[in-house]
Amino acid sequence: MSEPREIRWGILGTAHIASTFAGAASAVPGSRVTAVASRDADRAAAWARAHGIPRAFGSYETLLAEGEIDALYLPLPNSLHARWTMRAIEAGIPVLCEKPLTVNAEEAAEVARRSREFDVLVAEAFMYRHHPQYERVLGLLREGAIGTLRLIQASFSFFLDDRSEIPASAALGGGALRDVGCYGVNLARLVTGTEPTRVFAAAHGPEVDDTLVGVLEFPGGVLACIDCSIECEERRRAEIVGTEGTIVLDRPWLPSLEGAEIRLRRGGVEERIAVPGACGYRLEIADFAEAIRTGRDARWPVTDAVANMAVLDALLASAGDGMPRDLPDRRARDGV
Repeated sequence: MSEPREIRWGILGTAHIASTFAGAASAVPGSRVTAVASRDADRAAAWARAHGIPRAFGSYETLLAEGEIDALYLPLPNSLHARWTMRAIEAGIPVLCEKPLTVNAEEAAEVARRSREFDVLVAEAFMYRHHPQYERVLGLLREGAIGTLRLIQASFSFFLDDRSEIPASAALGGGALRDVGCYGVNLARLVTGTEPTRVFAAAHGPEVDDTLVGVLEFPGGVLACIDCSIECEERRRAEIVGTEGTIVLDRPWLPSLEGAEIRLRRGGVEERIAVPGACGYRLEIADFAEAIRTGRDARWPVTDAVANMAVLDALLASAGDGMPRDLPDRRARDGV
């Protein structure tokens, strides 16, 4: 079998997650990071040397114009996602943008519109859902392992020591919901296979939502409770509850490379289901690269990111005035 056509990746920015991405890409056959850009040319050059990347640029514009890349990974601050994703689209470069795709649904819809207009692939980087753990979870739900789905509970919190960092900055599109709560929203939508019809939220924080709790109502009487924080000790857990059992995920957002475990509780008995290990980053990169090669869409297309962002917007609006928010039918919103 012939080797897949190599996809040359560029990265905008040198954040910690960029290092994780570069390491993962180096382990994916047919993918290689060949260029990086920073607003500081010396920083870009040093980062490139440290990661074995052949080309470094002192501006984002120059990388897009001269980088000779086939795909772009974009881990910049949230407030810059829409601008640089659209600049890449206009340059004809497919973009895998770190979550959240943008800071609001209006921006996300514009990114999706440009993606269609220029026929350039765009996807949101939620690596967790590529792990085999979720194939098994969805399989259990299809098999009726927990009866009828009734409730999803998802938690993602950590304590942010440095308040000068992006998650604590309103100007940079921070806040607990956009930083980590978006995972719980995404999981609830993934598990239900549909969109919430109504949401309610409460939040605390002087500049951004340092802590937020949200309730999502889905068709069929399914509820989801999402809690997230950048001012609490670390909590990462998800439960999917039905009329006859519960699926417990102790590592929902970063399943292990060595293997994952799903706890299935039914009738007072707990079964531990082993799942093969995998790197979600590598699987995400491989999927996006194959989409470029074949001309298909990413496993989760950009429209999914628009829908997720609409839920985040509604939760933040509800937290702002204490009133619930109804969400329009996704098909009507997307013009389907």
